[in-house]
Amino acid sequence: MSTKSILKNIDIKDKKLGKSLVIALENAAKKHAKDVQLSRSYEDVKGDKLKSILGK
Repeated sequence: MSTKSILKNIDIKDKKLGKSLVIALENAAKKHAKDVQLSRSYEDVKGDKLKSILGK
């Protein structure tokens, strides 16, 4: 996710929309992510190994 999308300012000019935003944020805070079982193996790739994979 890009940093720019996280750092946006939101100007709410309508009281109803502001209340809807607060309710949505409160509901999102109550929900938890589901556990995911990976069916394939994976490996974290960083630095020079990533460059060699991408061919750069």
